[in-house]
Amino acid sequence: MIAVWDSPKGWRYWSDVNNTTVGVWYTATAFAFMLFAGVLGLMIRVQLVAPDTDFLSATMYNQVYTLHGTVMMFLFAVPIFEAVAVILLPQMLGARDLPFPRLSAFGYWCFLIGGIFVCGSIFFGQAPNSGWFMYPPLTTQARFTPGYGADIWLLGLSFIEVASIAAAVELIVGALKCRPPGMKLNLMPLYAWYVLVVAAMILFAFPPLIAGDVLFEMERLFDWPFFDPTRGGDPMLWQHLFWIFGHPEVYIIFLPTIALFAMIIPTFARRPLIGYSWIVLAAVGTGFLSFGLWVHHMFTTGLPAMSLGFFSAASEAVAIPTGVQIFVFLATCLAGRVIFAVPMLFVSGSLGIFVLGGLTGVMVAIAPFDWQVHDTYFVVAHLHYVIIGGVLFPIVAGLYYYWPIVSSRKLSDRWGKIAFWLMFVGFNVGFFPMHYSGMIGMPRRVYTYPAALGLELPNLISTIGAFIFAAGFLIVVADMLRPRKDPYADRNVWNAGTLEWSGEVPDQPWGVRSVPIIRSRYPLWDQPGFVDDIDKGRFYLPDAQEGKRETLVTSVLDAEPIQCLRVPGPSFVPMGAAVFLGACFIAATFHYWTLTIASLVIAIFVIMFWLWKATAVIPEKDEKYVGLGLTLPTYMSGPHSVSWWAMFITMIGDATAFLSLVFGYYFFFTIHENFPPPGDTGPGQFWPSVSLALFALGWGATLLSHRVLKRSSTMLARALMALGLVAFLGAGAALLWAPHVTGLQPTVHVYPATVWILCIWTAIHAGVGALMLAYCLARSFAGKLTGRYDIDLSNVALYTHFAAATGLVTVLTVGWFPLVAGS
Repeated sequence: MIAVWDSPKGWRYWSDVNNTTVGVWYTATAFAFMLFAGVLGLMIRVQLVAPDTDFLSATMYNQVYTLHGTVMMFLFAVPIFEAVAVILLPQMLGARDLPFPRLSAFGYWCFLIGGIFVCGSIFFGQAPNSGWFMYPPLTTQARFTPGYGADIWLLGLSFIEVASIAAAVELIVGALKCRPPGMKLNLMPLYAWYVLVVAAMILFAFPPLIAGDVLFEMERLFDWPFFDPTRGGDPMLWQHLFWIFGHPEVYIIFLPTIALFAMIIPTFARRPLIGYSWIVLAAVGTGFLSFGLWVHHMFTTGLPAMSLGFFSAASEAVAIPTGVQIFVFLATCLAGRVIFAVPMLFVSGSLGIFVLGGLTGVMVAIAPFDWQVHDTYFVVAHLHYVIIGGVLFPIVAGLYYYWPIVSSRKLSDRWGKIAFWLMFVGFNVGFFPMHYSGMIGMPRRVYTYPAALGLELPNLISTIGAFIFAAGFLIVVADMLRPRKDPYADRNVWNAGTLEWSGEVPDQPWGVRSVPIIRSRYPLWDQPGFVDDIDKGRFYLPDAQEGKRETLVTSVLDAEPIQCLRVPGPSFVPMGAAVFLGACFIAATFHYWTLTIASLVIAIFVIMFWLWKATAVIPEKDEKYVGLGLTLPTYMSGPHSVSWWAMFITMIGDATAFLSLVFGYYFFFTIHENFPPPGDTGPGQFWPSVSLALFALGWGATLLSHRVLKRSSTMLARALMALGLVAFLGAGAALLWAPHVTGLQPTVHVYPATVWILCIWTAIHAGVGALMLAYCLARSFAGKLTGRYDIDLSNVALYTHFAAATGLVTVLTVGWFPLVAGS
């Protein structure tokens, strides 16, 4: 068993894909980026400690300020959720590993490469300098924002978003399909529920930003005027797309840390959490409502009064499910006998800070008040009370709580208490005076201020507090990094009741020794002899007879065992795919187009090699005895397959990005009296209709080929796959030909630019469909795709549903909508 799951040694260690190893890499890298951003934050405070300070120039201050916010939000707050979840989720679910361990490794390497690229820009004077929100049109026009800073921000973060979406897919499939037998949805650990909610939010929040990035970069690179008002564009579109991402992101980073509360508080209150169902409903409700709040960042932009009222009410309403969660935690503490160990100190401090930040959030949700404090240091104070109180303090609590799982030793209680009081006092000293600074008129993003405005004292106090807070956090870092000769911690050192604490000490490379049967939310408290049964292999998969890494796949609702899943082992292929894909983004930043295309081609080749060698592998036997009298299949396709779910979830995110582009088209239609403008005939109806017919043909041929293959008609299935391949290529070509043959010039006006971007997006998806079918044809000729072993074609058939729907919406929008609107 150990030989199967153990990490490689020496230089091959970096090929590891084990969830614990990758999670530790992820966590360490995220903390390194956070420390870097923290140094930038201290530089900001030194610059503002007194009036007219020249510690930083205005140019350098803008770079430091922008990079501080960018790194904290994109390189720490979201990745740390993914890092912690990759470590903990398999152990909480009693799984050996997540279903796509190489996808987790690929996401990590994307995160590392993109993060170094973005952070390293400041050492060459090319860091982004326009705020972490990059408002156009100043940032999209090179004459206003010269250099590569904005491009580094856009393309670097777009690459990092690949890692976030990859992690979301991995975590959703893991939580839904890899639970232990008996762990129905209503028995899942609350952390798993929060992971599901947050990963789903990533699928709907990040794609609009990706769509906005595409429009932004097309304007910077090729002068397509999406945000240029002189040619019909509107910078408000960027604000909509950015804040549709930006405000849900606050809850994306807040909810996973609240999930840590749901695991820590019952342990130290010595009782199960009160109101499990209420917590689940509140988490889902918070995630849902968070998508109706984005406009409260835009109250000062001149929106209609009705919009202000609606979004103000929605912003107030989100306090209700948030309050439910807080009160459930307080009720659990009051009903139990709380032990104030170091993790509970940080939990308590977090609750106090976050509640204050939430109250100021309710204040800025009221439009008239927001008009007064918008873009002042009051908002800076509110943001940090929410982010540090709701994210950083809980993460430190989780570090002290879960460190024995990672290292088999505890962190120092003494150092932890010192660190807590320094951080708690330093934070409030540093950020509470900013409320006052903002109320008396100190604007955000200014690099200095004159004397005699009454800002000297609050800024001095804030700077002192920031350094006290930093000293406390450095103690936490030193505690994690110091050499340890302490004895191993006791197994389940906190006497917790949840499944992750069943692991052996020292930690073993698999999630659990044998996959257990779950009958309780707190099995370590409620199931006698539970840990002993796991250790002695009395549950499922007690061994690895074939020398394969295996875990169970279960049904979504009731967690009934349905498959013994083989997961791939260590490989450098995910790293290689990330390196070449990263090279593509980096080369595009500096306009090295030949290198961009070459890197993209190599990245596609590496990904194809990855899929060919490690996915849809035909097992040496169709069934395996997994223990307790149960025999399970080792190969499944369709909706029971984890890869089918991964494709479905990925396409949901892809569809969200596409609909964001469609939103842009209709946004321009609503703000312009004539859209298309007079004299612009658009792409017409003929070629778009030809494209739609070919999309339908490709879709139908693919679905029919799958049905035919299931009946073992291999030659006919191959012919239909070839027909589908040609049809998708033709669909993409016809759609690109339509705006070309009608003479649409994307640099002249936003209408032809919007038509072109929708056609290009859809044509790319047609090309991907053709590439997938070519892959399936190759697999068929190699004997790796048959009527029995049809995962590849089953997943491609699912993809074609989304591709055909994308083609339909695009053709109706660019081809037929102008005709209907004009009539």
